[in-house]
Amino acid sequence: MKDHSLALKFSAGFGFLFLYAPIVALIIYSFNESKLVTVWGGWSLKWYAELFRNEQIMNAAWVSLKIAFISATLASILGTVAGFVLSRMGKFRGKTMMAGWVTAPLVMPEVITGLSLLLLFVAMESLFGWPAGRGMTTIVIAHTTFCLAYVAVVVQSRLSSMDETLEEAAMDLGAKPVSLFFLITLPLITPAILSGWLLSFTLSLDDLVIASFVSGPGNSTLPMVIFSKVRLGVTPEINALATLMILVVSIAVIAAIFIMRRQNRFQNP
Repeated sequence: MKDHSLALKFSAGFGFLFLYAPIVALIIYSFNESKLVTVWGGWSLKWYAELFRNEQIMNAAWVSLKIAFISATLASILGTVAGFVLSRMGKFRGKTMMAGWVTAPLVMPEVITGLSLLLLFVAMESLFGWPAGRGMTTIVIAHTTFCLAYVAVVVQSRLSSMDETLEEAAMDLGAKPVSLFFLITLPLITPAILSGWLLSFTLSLDDLVIASFVSGPGNSTLPMVIFSKVRLGVTPEINALATLMILVVSIAVIAAIFIMRRQNRFQNP
């Protein structure tokens, strides 16, 4: 039993080391004085200053943040509606087909999704004149399309496992369906919606393949700019940018955990 426990601890430690050691090395080398990534030249913050002076990266970062925020918000709204319909509306004609449509982006290769959306946008532009060209609008639509699937699955899972006693009690007391949703159901599924929003934001910010298909000139996202630069060699500026992204994501995750714990304490005092 003791040997089994030691083997389990060793496997877990090796797994964490394999996952996080490269990230720690990247963070350390973002403070490297030397211009060569693999040669340590002392501690310095100059590459962070160079990063903020790089207009191409800063513009791409701002575009990616706007797209991720809008896409995550739209996906959270649409995904919540889809998850609620699939979980609370009982059996109706076309439910299986709707569930398949909602969850299809989860298993669809990104290349196929990006190519199909590109063909759709080209056909829509030729027929209706909208969207005019490829840019931020097409990227937002594309990211919302595949992100809402993740939100729908998370919300549907939360609704399926949730105790319906409070909802039934509210209906017995005369609550209308709209009031029931906003006053009872929505607060109970808020942690799931928040988790779906964070997941959608991360997926949108990280996407490269789909954005490459549906973006146009002057609307390159941050992953596209990073990929184009990394093909010529990793620079310390990229290390500094990655470190800042890790910091932002860590703060967002900690804030989400704090909010969900506070919500749970409020619901179960």
